[in-house]
Parts: sequence; C-alpha cells; structure tokens
Amino acid sequence: MGRTWRTFNDQLEMEQESWRPFRAALRREDQLAFDRLFGLAKRHIAEAQNACRPVPFESVLMCVALELLKEMDRLRQQIEARR
Repeated sequence: MGRTWRTFNDQLEMEQESWRPFRAALRREDQLAFDRLFGLAKRHIAEAQNACRPVPFESVLMCVALELLKEMDRLRQQIEARR
C-alpha cells in the first residue's frame, strides 16, 4: 500500500513554490530573508513530518517560530552575559 501523506519535504517545496509570486514582488534583500525563513523550516523536517498536520503551512510556521524563538533566547543570553 502506498503512502497517504506526502513527505514534509515535498510539502515544504510545494508550499515554497506557491509563494513564488509573493517572493518575486519583494526587494532583493527581502527575497533573501524570505528564503531564510524556509531554510529555518527545513531544520525541522522530521518533526513536521511526525506532526502530520492537515495544513502543511501550519508546520512551516511552527518550525520558523521555534527557530526565531531560539535565536531570540540566544541573543538575550549574549546580552545578559555582557552586563
């Protein structure tokens, strides 16, 4: 029997492709930032696959939010260490 769900990697690529017109309208530096967001989501492909969300973009947003929170925590720790 075949898979009932596409891999999250496939879903992520399809989602990124669906945002192509939005990306094209951005300035170059914003396009690079946009690409980085999807790169953040790729750090958690296994976790997102495990979640099996019916709307894949929910997993993309959760992955990005997780990575941004980790970055904020890291920066906060660096600031505190300098005080």
